[in-house]
Amino acid sequence: MRKRSLGARWGLAISSALIVIFVMAPIYWMLAASFKTTAGVSAQPPQWFPTPPSVENYAVAFVDHGFAHYILNSVVVSVIATVIVLVLGTLAGYALGRLPMRGRFPIMVSLLVLSVFPAIALIAPLYLLMRDIGWLDSYQALFVPYAAINLPFAIWILRNYFIGVPKSMEESARIDGASPIRTVWSIVLPMALPGLFTAGIFAFTACWTEFLMALSFNSADAFRTIPVGIALFGNAHVTPYGAIFAASAVAVVPIAILVLVFRKSVVSGLTSGAVKG
Repeated sequence: MRKRSLGARWGLAISSALIVIFVMAPIYWMLAASFKTTAGVSAQPPQWFPTPPSVENYAVAFVDHGFAHYILNSVVVSVIATVIVLVLGTLAGYALGRLPMRGRFPIMVSLLVLSVFPAIALIAPLYLLMRDIGWLDSYQALFVPYAAINLPFAIWILRNYFIGVPKSMEESARIDGASPIRTVWSIVLPMALPGLFTAGIFAFTACWTEFLMALSFNSADAFRTIPVGIALFGNAHVTPYGAIFAASAVAVVPIAILVLVFRKSVVSGLTSGAVKG
């Protein structure tokens, strides 16, 4: 039994190491290539380390291609969409999880279907809608659809987390004279912060990395986001792979920081949503 247990532990450790290497290898290659010279990026055989290290690619991305403006656009769109998702998701999730109502099951099933519905199927009708209301080439052409698409999943997460908040806490607050809004704001939301962080990070990541809608709805360079900006680097004759690697590395930083800072909250929020309700 001990030999089997030891073998199982070694097998798990080796499997975990292989998975980590498989996941981290492309990220390392992107970061390493972003610090290579133009010749180093296309060198044969490939260089595993940038020799010598250079920030040339970052200068090309920010100076020649105006990458900072794409970052600003992505921040504006992603933050606004995430705020909308959290506000509406909190209200809907609380209502579905805490308030008595009829038709709760059909609503939850509908939200589940919507959360897995392929967004690519909505591109054509949404484009016609944006054109008819005059929203093409604007921020709202992105953050409104982004919020709508990410809202069902956020409601699922938040609803399941609100279910886990003890009702006795709300009842005590009401006995003390707190209004329903004050009860939710002061009692329920602080206890549901892991769920809020989880829903917010997932919504922000989805908005930050979305490409097809950003490409379809905003053709003006003034409103392009990071994925579209990177895709349009270069021209028909030259593709600046080094600048693309550098811009991609910068684009990954906000997501990596969010996940690292709030990793415990994300795990707690996902676990709660998986086992409750």
